Amino acid sequence: MSLPYQGKLIPRAKELRKDATKQENHLWYDFLRGYPVRFQRQKTIDGFIADFYCHVARLVVEVDGSQHYDEQGLAYDKERSAIFAEYGVKVIRFSNLEIEQSFQEVCSAIALEVRKRVQELEDTPSVKA
Repeated sequence: MSLPYQGKLIPRAKELRKDATKQENHLWYDFLRGYPVRFQRQKTIDGFIADFYCHVARLVVEVDGSQHYDEQGLAYDKERSAIFAEYGVKVIRFSNLEIEQSFQEVCSAIALEVRKRVQELEDTPSVKA
């Protein structure tokens, strides 16, 4: 099942790839880019742009800066995660600080979640990656 997207967001997604934060670049270049299961950067899904998306695991990985922790940011992220869930996509989040201070633990958590999601999707005949 392919995910809906809005073509008008593609130029913005390309811009976000060019202007990635230090933490996003660290996670991408030092882990996700070479991960055995393919991840995409700045993937458009419905009317949103996810930081990283793994189609096989139907998993979004978000790297959150401080704007995600105020009332408006929390509400937006909650709505966005609910919409992704409607498509069978799970969202996991890490703060910039976690990327900087606990990088190996973040990588291990992502790897574990990918394995869990792939197994769940294989065991559920109605939801295929």
